[in-house]
Amino acid sequence: MWRQARPEDGEEIVSMCLALYREDPGFASVEAGQVRETLAAFERQPGRGRAVVAEVGGHVAGYAFLVPFWSNGMGGEVCEVDELYVRPDGRGEGLGSALFGAIDAGRFGSFAATALGVSPENARARRLYERLGFRAAGTTMLRRRTGPGAAGTP
Repeated sequence: MWRQARPEDGEEIVSMCLALYREDPGFASVEAGQVRETLAAFERQPGRGRAVVAEVGGHVAGYAFLVPFWSNGMGGEVCEVDELYVRPDGRGEGLGSALFGAIDAGRFGSFAATALGVSPENARARRLYERLGFRAAGTTMLRRRTGPGAAGTP
């Protein structure tokens, strides 16, 4: 069901990512080129993260970006689920739960913990995550870097 994304999945991931940001806007908007750059970065440097897709009946039904980072507090590498999206016709079918089962089973690496963010308005996703044992762990604060040397600036 959940597998490593292949290059031929790229445009479907782009399409789903844009749908995610339309349905649940984040801190900043995302454009197709940015998603393609993320996929290219993961391809060039697999240690930075990976894209995975849910394949159901030969069709891509969802995607996630898994981004590892080391956590002193957790005593090892943490798998951050940076984005998770399931197409509307696949929701309620257990695909989200299956992703976390695959992570826990070590299909995408060995992790001390799994982390994710969820917008306060996304009650359905929050219920799923709480059912799977996730708990709120503080408040994430984010600031986009600007000026010389920042990503996307000269």
